[in-house]
Amino acid sequence: MLRGFIFALVAALALSLPVRTAADEITPLGIGLEDIDYPYPVHFLDLTIEGQRLRMAYMDVLSAKPNGRAVVLLHGKNFNGEYWAETIRALAGRGYRVVVPDQIGFGKSAKPDIHYQFDLLAANTKMLLERLGIGRAAIVGHSFGGMLAVTFARDYPQTTAVLALENPIGLEDYRTAIRPPPLNALFDAEMAQTAASYRNFMHAFFVGWPPEAEHNVDLFARVLHSGEYPRWAMASALTSQMIFDEPNRQDYHLLKMPVLLVIGQGDRSVFFRRYAKPQDIATLGHWPELGRQAAKDIPNAELVEIQGAGHVPHLEKTDEFNAALIRFLSQRY
Repeated sequence: MLRGFIFALVAALALSLPVRTAADEITPLGIGLEDIDYPYPVHFLDLTIEGQRLRMAYMDVLSAKPNGRAVVLLHGKNFNGEYWAETIRALAGRGYRVVVPDQIGFGKSAKPDIHYQFDLLAANTKMLLERLGIGRAAIVGHSFGGMLAVTFARDYPQTTAVLALENPIGLEDYRTAIRPPPLNALFDAEMAQTAASYRNFMHAFFVGWPPEAEHNVDLFARVLHSGEYPRWAMASALTSQMIFDEPNRQDYHLLKMPVLLVIGQGDRSVFFRRYAKPQDIATLGHWPELGRQAAKDIPNAELVEIQGAGHVPHLEKTDEFNAALIRFLSQRY
């Protein structure tokens, strides 16, 4: 009788407990990615923007056999400096000093609610180089970082020894086919994200699915559980608005320094796709042709087309990308 009573009591207690799901097992991650170890030590540059005291994270990797030249790697919109690990290693192995900032609004840097502009981010990067005593450098930018790299080269041509652009956003003006999404719509879209929706979004960037892509999804899934996620979401919305409002394809003819343009031939991504009807964006996202047309407008350009890669060649075809970049640097810098 007693055994039956105990069994019934345990069963009742079990039914009253909440059911644990896979989401319950996720460890929340702060929006400064405090628990994520980058491949090299992280430092911070103090900035004051719109009256706010902010910190900009960066890696400064010195080569064991320095050649006296520096390379700056600028990350894409949905990434941070961490994903440059293999390119950093390859460059440092060839003697280059490699500086990799997380722009304000990204990665381990502050996520303020400010008026984001590419000129502002370029000025922050220039300030970082001045702090590090670097007067000239090769500027390398991927995706959103490619847009920033073009702005940096335009604003600071004396600092930009050479320029390398990897699938840079800005090769086409989305405003030709997509109505400007209001900030509240961009923010609502960020707040509605789930790990599954983010993974689907990320799949559009890749022909395959490298380990770094899954790592990025896992990182985002943890950030979603942060109490500060709305602040992350607003920074993401504001930087998306900047991308839409400031296309810089028209500046390509101003790039007088040697320019390497690397295009993954499998890339068909169209940012802001969700805000347009399919028929309105049918002419967008043809990256191979966009690259060829852009190369014609750059006075001193070299175009490298990488097969079997989507929007992030340095992750999908790492050796091929690194070889092209190092060859370009050794010949032109």
